[in-house]
Amino acid sequence: MELRQLAYFVAVAEELHFGRAAERVGMTQPPLSQQIRKLEEELGVRLFERSSRRVELSDAGRVYLEGVRRVFEDLRHAEQMARKAQTGDVGRLEVGFVGSATYDVLPNVIRQFQERHPQVELVLREMATPAQVEALLEGEIDLGFLRPPAAHPALDVRTVRRDQCVAVVPATHGLARHQAVRMEDLRDERLVLVSRSIWPGLYDSIADLSRAAGFQPQVRLEVTEVQTAVGLVAAGLGVSILPGSTQHVHTRDVRYLPMVDPAPEVEMALAWRRDNLSPALARFREVVREGVVAHT
Repeated sequence: MELRQLAYFVAVAEELHFGRAAERVGMTQPPLSQQIRKLEEELGVRLFERSSRRVELSDAGRVYLEGVRRVFEDLRHAEQMARKAQTGDVGRLEVGFVGSATYDVLPNVIRQFQERHPQVELVLREMATPAQVEALLEGEIDLGFLRPPAAHPALDVRTVRRDQCVAVVPATHGLARHQAVRMEDLRDERLVLVSRSIWPGLYDSIADLSRAAGFQPQVRLEVTEVQTAVGLVAAGLGVSILPGSTQHVHTRDVRYLPMVDPAPEVEMALAWRRDNLSPALARFREVVREGVVAHT
């Protein structure tokens, strides 16, 4: 059985006249009749009741016509979806992200992308940067919002946001009355930092700037989440240094103070495998380029 046989059957079923049906499909009547008989033989049923004056669908023919029409409708739908997949308008993307991406970059990008491409399914997975790099290399995610460094020959990593850090201090701390702080003001403070295994770029920057200010940082606690660091500062267990976007984590018990001379700076980057040619991924990157400004 071939699709053209089904098309011939639909033509005859709708015209109920072999001559008109033959004209409709661009052939003569004898070969059309032959194709219909061949289809009936393959199915083992009679599709039409024929007489010298009229052609009618049999009971089996009416049932078969409904099924064939569904087949053609499914094929038309499949064709439309294939074209949309080719242009990136349908599909599925697995997106990794660090928790701090939800403070500024991620919500705006996700909202814009879903408005433009509602038929692309987004699967979001919160993951630390090292886990994202591994997941990208293994093909478990398509792209990731992560914190550099994340260099690998198989990956493309593009900075999408730069953010100056702020000092986070308990609201009752002496520094809370300051308008800004310098790194040397933290000389005697116990620090609550995001672990180096989670965020090596920020951790090393704080360590380098501390040593440049003439002291070794006193790291009391290392945590895996930015929110955890803020909570522990609120509990009075130390002070922290976090991206300025962290100020969106509102709490009455901490103060966020600008840092000067100089302040640690962090980056947010978008990463993907160089050999990932997904059209949906390309559309997502377009939205990121348009919706996120990389401050320099």
